[in-house]
Amino acid sequence: MNFILLVVVILIAVIMVAAAVGIARLIAPRSYNPQKSEPYECGIPTRGKSWMQFKVGYYLYAILFLMFDVETVFLFAWAVVVQDLGIYGLASVLFFLLILVLGLAYAWKKGALEWK
Repeated sequence: MNFILLVVVILIAVIMVAAAVGIARLIAPRSYNPQKSEPYECGIPTRGKSWMQFKVGYYLYAILFLMFDVETVFLFAWAVVVQDLGIYGLASVLFFLLILVLGLAYAWKKGALEWK
């Protein structure tokens, strides 16, 4: 019974998304302007090459931010049910936070948080 309900919910979701996309295509304005397909550069002409390399430090900084941001979401879910989990839940989240702190210490030691 639960499997049938899951299939029905997924089918309804797919139908609703398809209907929304179809309605949007039907009522969307259809005007073509060649300027619309050009990249938007804030009106300032570029100097030199548009393609340039970025330092890998920017990517590492962004990945670390996303990693700790996602971990915060997991902590929120834990906080919602903390009373039901008891001491085992507390020990689990402390272990989780220990792993996070060790990861942060490793990134700090490797210099991934230095903005050069």
